[in-house]
Amino acid sequence: MFKRALICTDLSDSLQRLVNFVPDLAKAGLEHVVFFHSVPLMTSREIPCADDEKIRKATEILSQAKTSVPEGLTVEIEVASGRASDNIVRAAKKHQSDIVFSGMPAHSALNEKIFGSTTMGLVDSVNLPILIVRPQLISTYREAELSHRLRNIFNYLLLPYDGSDSAKHLLNEIKSRIQADPDCALETCLLSWIVDNRGRIATEDLIEAARREIDEAKSALEGFGTEIKTEILTEVRSGNAIKEILNSGNDHDITAIAVYSGKSGGILDFAVPSFTDALLRASWHPIVHFPRQK
Repeated sequence: MFKRALICTDLSDSLQRLVNFVPDLAKAGLEHVVFFHSVPLMTSREIPCADDEKIRKATEILSQAKTSVPEGLTVEIEVASGRASDNIVRAAKKHQSDIVFSGMPAHSALNEKIFGSTTMGLVDSVNLPILIVRPQLISTYREAELSHRLRNIFNYLLLPYDGSDSAKHLLNEIKSRIQADPDCALETCLLSWIVDNRGRIATEDLIEAARREIDEAKSALEGFGTEIKTEILTEVRSGNAIKEILNSGNDHDITAIAVYSGKSGGILDFAVPSFTDALLRASWHPIVHFPRQK
């Protein structure tokens, strides 16, 4: 499903642990992995300059990834100096990455607006899928647990689906990747439609309509022929969208939730966070965020 990953770590978010699990990343289908770290410029002098000592230490830590590289996988190390978000965008283009790994600390929306967030900035600026994980979880996994997680990170995706343009774009992203790689790591894909039960139309009617439309979406996803090995499942729930998607993730044996950005930017996003933004902050499952088409 994904072949070329840029794994970004600030060396305190636990993503640096992945240097010891390179063979497991290969089991997830990756063929090219870049471990990336950005060192801020030294500003204690009149002219900002690179911190050579921090660059050396970071390179030493990340170089551990090259000690056990399996056949068929290429591993590179890159440590850059300057603003992290800008360096990540440049590195993703340079290495032709098709997915970026990043951490998502447990910040509030207000903190992100005031103090900024590298990950949330990447969501807006990197025109690539981003795998967003909770560093707090990565830090608690024992080696055997993390090994299993990484091998299966793209194994079972939950797709929130409601028939909207954003949901259809997400479905098309998954379809194109399955079509391009029939032997991809994605074994199971669950389409989950959440019916809002606060409306005037009887919930039973909405649920029945949702079932008909989600079955059509399933048929479209399965329409590549018998060579496609991905199992497509569907469900329809009623209630609050965020709450029920999180419940679905807990009820099923998923490895990550896939979302598509539909936000338009501007002051409205501060006052009324989008579904994607809210899910990014609430989910403890990894999130595969597909960028909005430009």
